[in-house]
This record gives sequence, structure tokens and C-alpha cells, in this order.
Amino acid sequence: MNEISCSSWLRFLLFFSSLSLQFISGFTGDSSSSNDGKKNATSSNSKGKGVVIICVIILVVVLFSVFLFKYWQKKKREEQYARLLKLFEEDDELEVELGLRD
Repeated sequence: MNEISCSSWLRFLLFFSSLSLQFISGFTGDSSSSNDGKKNATSSNSKGKGVVIICVIILVVVLFSVFLFKYWQKKKREEQYARLLKLFEEDDELEVELGLRD
């Protein structure tokens, strides 16, 4: 089951990264349509900063998602372990009640 969740997690990351790359490419645009050289340089410089900011935001979101996924897995594992311990505790009480064990 863990292999299935990892596979779907990787598919999600691939989809998200391809979508974000298309989003970023939309910001770059074609700068050859402008006539003024200064305006062109300023425009491409601000677009470059925007692309960097978007990349940083995407990186932070991906890292936060990975952290949340790992945290969720840890909590789920702890919950399953607690249920397992409770199951064995109940069996001991049941054996004592039935007189099978003192």
C-alpha cells in the first residue's frame, strides 16, 4: 500500500511541477515587441524577479507539503501502534476474566 501512495504522490508532484512551469513560462513572454531598450531591460528584469519569487514560493509549498505528509504518516503510525497495544491489553483482561490466566 505504501508503494501505491508513493506512486500517486510522485504523480502529484510531477503534475504540480509541470503546471507551475507552464505558469512561469507565461510570465516570461516575448520581450521583442517593445521598441525602447531601457523599457525592455527593466521589464525583463522585473519579470526575472517575479519568476524567482514564484520558484521560491513553489519550493516552499512543496517542502511544506512533504513535511505535512511525513507528519501525517508519523501520526498514523503512532495511532496504529497504540491500537495494537490496546488490542493486546484487552486480550490479557479477557483471559483473566475467563479464568484462563491469573
